[in-house]
Amino acid sequence: MDTQSIKNRFGIIGNAPALNHALNVAAQVANTDLSVLIVGESGVGKEAFSQIIHALSARKHNPFIAVNCGAIPEGTIDSELFGHEKGAFTGAVDSRKGYFETVNGGTIFLDEIGEMPLGTQARLLRVLETGEFIRVGSSKVQKTDVRVIAATNRELLEFTQKGKFREDLYYRLSTVPIRVPSLRDRKDDIPLLFRKFAVDFAERYKSPPIQLDDEARTLLVNYPWPGNVRELKNIAEQISVLATDKMVNFYELKRFLPEQPNNRLPMLVGNGHTSNSPEFNSEREILYKLFFDMKKDVTELKKMFVEILKNPGEAAAAAAYTKESLLRDYPSPVDYASPAAALPSPSSYMQPMQQNAPSTVLMPHSHDDIHDHEEVEESLNIMDKEKELILKALKKHKGKRKDAAADLGISERTLYRKLKEYDISE
Repeated sequence: MDTQSIKNRFGIIGNAPALNHALNVAAQVANTDLSVLIVGESGVGKEAFSQIIHALSARKHNPFIAVNCGAIPEGTIDSELFGHEKGAFTGAVDSRKGYFETVNGGTIFLDEIGEMPLGTQARLLRVLETGEFIRVGSSKVQKTDVRVIAATNRELLEFTQKGKFREDLYYRLSTVPIRVPSLRDRKDDIPLLFRKFAVDFAERYKSPPIQLDDEARTLLVNYPWPGNVRELKNIAEQISVLATDKMVNFYELKRFLPEQPNNRLPMLVGNGHTSNSPEFNSEREILYKLFFDMKKDVTELKKMFVEILKNPGEAAAAAAYTKESLLRDYPSPVDYASPAAALPSPSSYMQPMQQNAPSTVLMPHSHDDIHDHEEVEESLNIMDKEKELILKALKKHKGKRKDAAADLGISERTLYRKLKEYDISE
């Protein structure tokens, strides 16, 4: 069966090369009994590929069952897959067949295989290699003839390196890997899929199908679609029901699309923290933003001082501008000493500076020194700045950890850990 026939039969929409390649591989491997590992982000339609493989195989008239490994509790997944004997555990009032026994001769689709416990992985490996399994609470070996198709939205090879997934099982499952592309990697297919969903929902709700103008279509295509086809279908249904006008424009469509976070902060690696750590989000990112903003403002102050020295007549305008910007960005006033007495009224615009701001002040002695001072950069080591902030907070609050932690925006427990980490004695 060619690719277009497969699309027509199973309702696959799109012409992206990566999608066509995945369909071709599925069709070629369908008539074999090889294990298949389908890889792709959540919502790309991995289960549809498992159904295609089963429907085109010699097992098509035998049972097919889809099992979400991430939705079954760890304590019962062995029983679900392989069955159990009466009295095997509390609540086992009767013997029960597992999926590998009931689907004998057919196909079992194991979705989210990366969430399977290591003990269950060992049982699955034995089924794949010998076709044998043992019910929970039994000693009798049973045979089964089941084809396994697995799917994951994780990188299982990385899981094997971390000890979260058996390496031998990974290579046994990925005899034939199929990678399903994400929706943002097949942008030309997005309008086709949206139109198909719009027509389907129009028939369901007995209403005219919605349409998009050019600007709305561009917005639809450029949206990142983290939920892939599942999210696109959800948005299409929302618009079909809630849109006031069946010709949807840019602003109407934007109302239905979720806001995407715009986080351009650099990632900190090492020291035991990862980008997924809540502690990283609550401390590191805030400190990064603070330090980069402070560096920017200090650089602007240096340039302003140089301009004041070159053009004393513009000092008043520069002071007013600086005061306005610092009041906006650093609303907590503290004392900030300035030794540059020769400069026109520096206290008028240095007063609002935060206590956390770097204390570097340009003190030129001659015009030749000005450029040398401009090239001096303060230390930007994140650990030094973090330690400096902690010391200042403790000094400000006279060693009271609770108040210092609140001022820093972290928990008292985190502050205690930081004190030990930086060997800070109160």
